[in-house]
Amino acid sequence: MIEERQLSAVLSEFARTLVTDFPIQGILDHLVERIVEVLPVTSAGVTLISPGTRPHYIAASDEDALLYEKLQSSTGEGPCLTAYESGQAVVVPDVTSGDDRFPDFCAAATEAGLAAVFTFPLRHEFGQIGALDLYRDVAGPLDESDTAAAQTLADVTCAYLLNAQARQELHEAADRLRASALRDPLTGLANRALLQQRLQHATLRAERTHAAVAVLFADLDNFKQVNDTYGHMIGDALLVAVAHRLLSLVRPGDTLARISGDEFVILCEDLHDPSDVEVLARRIVDAFTAPFTIDDDEATIQVPITASVGMAFAGGAHEIGSKLIRDADAAMYQAKRQGGARHQVLDLREVKPLDGHLQLHRDHLSDAFARGNLDVSYQPIVRAADGLVTGVEALLRWTHPSRGPIPASTTVSMAEEDGLIVDIGAWVLQRSCQEHLNWLAASGGQPLDLAVNVSAGQLMVQDFPDTVAEVLNSSGMDPSALILEITETLFLDDGGHAVAIVNRLKDLGVRVALDDFGTGYSSLSHLHRFPVDIIKIDQSFVAEIGNANAGDAIIAAVTNLAHSLGLWVTAEGVETKRQHDHVVAIGCEAAQGFHYAKPMTSDELTTAFETKPFGRLHLPAQRSWSDISTHA
Repeated sequence: MIEERQLSAVLSEFARTLVTDFPIQGILDHLVERIVEVLPVTSAGVTLISPGTRPHYIAASDEDALLYEKLQSSTGEGPCLTAYESGQAVVVPDVTSGDDRFPDFCAAATEAGLAAVFTFPLRHEFGQIGALDLYRDVAGPLDESDTAAAQTLADVTCAYLLNAQARQELHEAADRLRASALRDPLTGLANRALLQQRLQHATLRAERTHAAVAVLFADLDNFKQVNDTYGHMIGDALLVAVAHRLLSLVRPGDTLARISGDEFVILCEDLHDPSDVEVLARRIVDAFTAPFTIDDDEATIQVPITASVGMAFAGGAHEIGSKLIRDADAAMYQAKRQGGARHQVLDLREVKPLDGHLQLHRDHLSDAFARGNLDVSYQPIVRAADGLVTGVEALLRWTHPSRGPIPASTTVSMAEEDGLIVDIGAWVLQRSCQEHLNWLAASGGQPLDLAVNVSAGQLMVQDFPDTVAEVLNSSGMDPSALILEITETLFLDDGGHAVAIVNRLKDLGVRVALDDFGTGYSSLSHLHRFPVDIIKIDQSFVAEIGNANAGDAIIAAVTNLAHSLGLWVTAEGVETKRQHDHVVAIGCEAAQGFHYAKPMTSDELTTAFETKPFGRLHLPAQRSWSDISTHA
């Protein structure tokens, strides 16, 4: 009979491995050996079984145990299969006398020297995953104490296997997360984050080699017309085709990235002659003279498109960085103003502002802010389960008189460089909090969260929490309704200072969301270190939903870990019903994206709330917001 201290010792050994990364096989092999030591049996084995598949033997204390396991598979019967199917322990105390349930197995096992077998299901809340088989070369039953101990060991083995499986899936998802965070999900090219890494590497290499570096910025001409004419699916297929064609042109070692929409960037290193890049730019422009062949569901489409290419050179390591990309962007716009389908050079070693575009970020943003030409739009955030609007995200908008809408990321980057980010950020926060009161009135006082993005330049200012407190006091907004969205890179760049400031903000009663999760360089294992309340999964992973389950697996892993830490999860960039259904099934509490609504003005949002009973607005709506006031 097993002694209680022996069982406790085995369970303690096993429990200590639950939180380690010890090899699963080694732990299971040690377990079956320890079982043989503490129970009156001569061998033991563990078998995993799944519906419709053959048993998988994952551990055996010796060759005899492995033989007995395989006999059950070869005869198609035995205690292991029965215990798995029934969820009950199966006992054959005298194999030599036979058992009506397993005649073939008993005959073969007797010949092999087996006298008794005791099998216990590996059971959990939702069923069984296999069985623990205990074998003996002497006939006779196990006593009650040994039987109870054996089932306890089987239950613990099942718990360990499920834990190990979940841990492995989490590691795999984390690996996919890190890989996906550096790749454009549509084309597979490097994304902006990876491009920034490569720029840093190029700087270090240029310091050693003193070789020149160049950036080519390619933008498709009139790409919007493709989407308007053929639809977004054809537009996406065209972007993939463009990526493939560009890949065939770049040199080995060059980096080709898609940084947004129809914008591609090529980083060329170790240049000995600037003419090398001019040749590449000319080849890119020429490559677009042939139309792209796109296979539609119904037919093959020939899509003609051209590209404008801008170039900028850095003569030394100190000139390499984000500004090199912006100058190539500026040169690209010069090419567009000359009619497009051409390339334009901008050499930083001889650069002089050729037109007002090169001064855009310094003069025009400051002027736009001073004149009140910046605006704020708001995108609804919904409860994923039923589409009830529970919050909105404030989005900074700048429409330039000649360039049109400027991406928010570009505006924020310019504001940080020019020292405007603190003032602009405070203005967005103040305006959003004031307008929040209007929405509360329109919705009949229904709870509504307001999410406001906070850049690194804002957060790391020592008195930022004081600014937030002042805005809350002046607007009268409930602090618990305010969510400040920050990115994970803040914690990685200056973790201690960032954590201290975030904790001061939380002392005010506001909540903090980790925005664009997965696009930085942290792993899932770091998540518990961030003092946040909400995780917002980046839209690049939502876009991967249904793609060989990669998107689903990553979102599920992040969601499960977030829930285990007591955090809420919001899925960003939900654009289709399929994506909506998946994030709901995975367990995300909230979602936002074009499937529910595009960003709207404060007045449009107020009207939307006023047209719904008790202000309970559910999305997606059947009509556009601009139609509501007309048809309500």
